[in-house]
Amino acid sequence: MPKNKTHSGAKKRFRVTGSGKIMRQRANHVHKFHEKTPQHARRLANDVELNPADTKKVKRLLGR
Repeated sequence: MPKNKTHSGAKKRFRVTGSGKIMRQRANHVHKFHEKTPQHARRLANDVELNPADTKKVKRLLGR
């Protein structure tokens, strides 16, 4: 049986915590911070847990 490859796009976008939760970054936290208020930028900085509806698919992409 050959080894499964991790989806290279998924490994850049998601991370797995020690307890097995899938974390993702919030949208709009990449550039154009001069147009966002500091409060908005701080809110976008924290990672959030992935929606349970998407967890099964992302875990398969990550080879878990």
